[in-house]
Amino acid sequence: MGNRVLYKYLDADGARKMLENSNLQFTNATRLNDPFDCHPSLLDYSNVPPEKTRVWDKDTVMGIEFNRSYRLRDSTWICSLSKVHNSLLMWSYYCNHKGVCIGIDIEKTHIYLSRVYCQIMIGAQEWDVQYRDIIEKPDYFRDSLDYLQYQITTKAKAWQHEQEVRLVLFDPSPGFVPSGLLYEPGKEEIVEGKEVRFYPKIGKECFDSIYLGIRIDKKMKEVIIDAAKRLNSQIKIYQMEPDPNAFRVKEILI
Repeated sequence: MGNRVLYKYLDADGARKMLENSNLQFTNATRLNDPFDCHPSLLDYSNVPPEKTRVWDKDTVMGIEFNRSYRLRDSTWICSLSKVHNSLLMWSYYCNHKGVCIGIDIEKTHIYLSRVYCQIMIGAQEWDVQYRDIIEKPDYFRDSLDYLQYQITTKAKAWQHEQEVRLVLFDPSPGFVPSGLLYEPGKEEIVEGKEVRFYPKIGKECFDSIYLGIRIDKKMKEVIIDAAKRLNSQIKIYQMEPDPNAFRVKEILI
């Protein structure tokens, strides 16, 4: 049985940085591009059990639990990967086929994402995204499902082509996980914690393959290939090409 590989689509410069720094980027759940992502409203808080209204009334209890789910989303950071490297739509999203797709050996990666620092476990959950036609709100108080996982992994079926798998960090600390900003804020700006990205390091052996977009800039292509080979001399490098016999893209081993 071969390695289990998941794929990260990036623009070319993001791919270069990922290869040069040998890391993964985790983004706060409130900063994802789908406004429904991880939203507390995916759950139904209205069916409050009588035993929970002995101190507060029903509306207060609903508000408390809704706010708890809001805080959960605020403290969740996600690295989005895909099960496929040849999604026509995904390639279109990332710089109109000028981007890069990086194959990650996920079993090797989990070794690096399950480390103990100063007696604190820095671990990432791996969850498949579940796609639905409509919002089917589970009962927050009575359904037996894992409402946390449901909130983090439920998306509209319009996104199904992504075949997304999420690596999830809960409340990571900048003191233990490398972190940074995507931009340098001006002196007058107050930076929210949710703007911080986390970049846990992974080993060079985690990088299984590189797929170069059909329209990738030639100079950037050379930069990416050089960075990939310096990181892992065994990495497989492919050039994506249009399949002349179908509406799809295919890879050619370089």
